Amino acid sequence: MRSMQTVRYKVAEAARLAGVSASTLRLWESQGLVVPDRSETGHRQYSADDVARLKRISWLRSERGLNPAAIREALEAEDPPAKSDNGVTDADAPQHDLGRKLRSLRHGLGKTLDDVAGEVGIAPSILSTLERTSQGVTFKVLHDLAEYYGTTVSRLSGEESHEAREVVRSGEWRAWPATSPGVTVQLLAEGQLMMDCHRFVLAPGASSDGAYKHEGEEFVHVLSGRIEMVLDGDQFFDLGPGDSLYFASQRQHSWRNRHDGETVLLWINTPPTF
Repeated sequence: MRSMQTVRYKVAEAARLAGVSASTLRLWESQGLVVPDRSETGHRQYSADDVARLKRISWLRSERGLNPAAIREALEAEDPPAKSDNGVTDADAPQHDLGRKLRSLRHGLGKTLDDVAGEVGIAPSILSTLERTSQGVTFKVLHDLAEYYGTTVSRLSGEESHEAREVVRSGEWRAWPATSPGVTVQLLAEGQLMMDCHRFVLAPGASSDGAYKHEGEEFVHVLSGRIEMVLDGDQFFDLGPGDSLYFASQRQHSWRNRHDGETVLLWINTPPTF
């Protein structure tokens, strides 16, 4: 018998246990009501907690007649911190700090998921997933949310909460939460500093998925691979190993790894406004 900690249900199994159809499960996922894990081959895998959540969604929909937005709010209000397999709760897990910060900022403004999503220009399901898992958005969306709340991506990612280290040894870099697919951001300097110093590691095809801007200046140096940087929507720079680019952050800028392998960058912003 599978243990409750490791049990994983396929779509059909989870649907049967929840008393709904498999297509309904996929619909609820698209609405941000439940976010199942994925196997190495990309198949959905539902935990026992997911199935319990599905049953609760079904009850809220059928017995209380709530729409998806109201169901999200109801679940958000009643969900306790989830435990991982090692017994650590989300409240203790650093990777979920960003999502909790965003939720706290939204509550502080008295806004609903639909309010913020509509004003930022994203689907409520995307924002719901981000607040629950700290994952699932592009760099552009993360920047837009930080700007909406009057903060920066670096602060949301907990960069300033680390005690400053004068020396950061190779391979000992702390990383931002893995929010954007294919993008890893590692800290080369920590604490409340005048510069954001980062090491970006971009998987093939990883991109900002849109242009953004902010105050300050920035410097990009390619350590390996290739990256396309676009300034003001019409200036394209194909940068390879050893190439650098310096520009005013107020200019609209976007980027994409067009290399068929990993691209590694040194990226510095000053003052720390990203």
